[in-house]
Amino acid sequence: MIETLLENFTPENNITIWLIAAFVIAFFVAYQTFPTILYVAKEKHLLDEPDSRSVHSDKTPTLGGIGIFVGLIVVMTIIGAFLNTKVLLLVMGGLTILFFLGLKDDLTVLSAGKKFMGQLLAAGLLIVFTNTRIIGFSMILEIDALPYWVSIVFTLFVYILIINAYNLIDGVDGLAGTIALCVSGIFVYLFVNAHELSLATIAIALCGCLLAFLRLNFSRSNKIFMGDTGSMIVGFLLAFFTISFINMAQLDESSPYFRASPALAFALLFYPLMDTLRIFFLRIVVHKTSPFKADKNHIHHRFLGSGYSHVMTTILISGINVIIIGIAFNLLHLNLNTQIIFLLLYGSVLYIIPFLMKKM
Repeated sequence: MIETLLENFTPENNITIWLIAAFVIAFFVAYQTFPTILYVAKEKHLLDEPDSRSVHSDKTPTLGGIGIFVGLIVVMTIIGAFLNTKVLLLVMGGLTILFFLGLKDDLTVLSAGKKFMGQLLAAGLLIVFTNTRIIGFSMILEIDALPYWVSIVFTLFVYILIINAYNLIDGVDGLAGTIALCVSGIFVYLFVNAHELSLATIAIALCGCLLAFLRLNFSRSNKIFMGDTGSMIVGFLLAFFTISFINMAQLDESSPYFRASPALAFALLFYPLMDTLRIFFLRIVVHKTSPFKADKNHIHHRFLGSGYSHVMTTILISGINVIIIGIAFNLLHLNLNTQIIFLLLYGSVLYIIPFLMKKM
């Protein structure tokens, strides 16, 4: 009976059931994994020591990325046989590379150069073997198609930018996880509409893992951080989703996102990208220091400094990012350059409003 069911079952004809199953499996596996991670981390004293940059005063495990990784891998291996195994295997390969690099960095110390090389390798595998890349600028500044090698290099740059931008926002309880959860959920919608079930499955599995993680990330008694292990693999997947979405839209002239995909992708990741550009500007131009020197000038630090709690900071920043995405969906009919200009304007204004409210 089971054999007959498997032979006749096609995910494409049972999309809702399929995605729910992927979400539940990912959530359940991650949910069951985190208590073990917490126990081992506390028993072996694998805890983050608060320093001058920390917004926490207690020693806290930073191995949350392990649970996220395990949940993702289980989903991709158990149900991957029904889907595009080439893409799934390459994604798992990239995730595994970044998982071990992040784990080493969380447990000991890993140089920035080695992390950078690992990120290039993981991204390069997907770009070269799946040919998933940004093929042009969709007429941004009147630039359309890019030469092949320029396209490869630019796509690599986008991967590195998103991975590290995401890593930089992991500084407040729940913020990185909530932003990724919202963005991944929207990518599920976009991939289902584009009939890319393999990508939708990975995205919804990430949602399940992140939801399980957030339960403990917000906890007071059993708190756990995502760590570099988590931020690198989640950032890698968000970069992969972003580039896959842009690539699909640019290759399909009938897509409603054919000319608008770069603006919508920018809106989805507006907060981490804007915060990274802002931080680099402050460090290089204002403070005249290294752009990689850690400080407490991130927007989420400003929210905390203005008196907002961790939870309220996460709610406000995530809520504003959702509003930005909603506006972007309603501006798809405009010229792409106009969309990006408007995005920079209303996006910046929306993040200023909480500070004005606090002063009133």
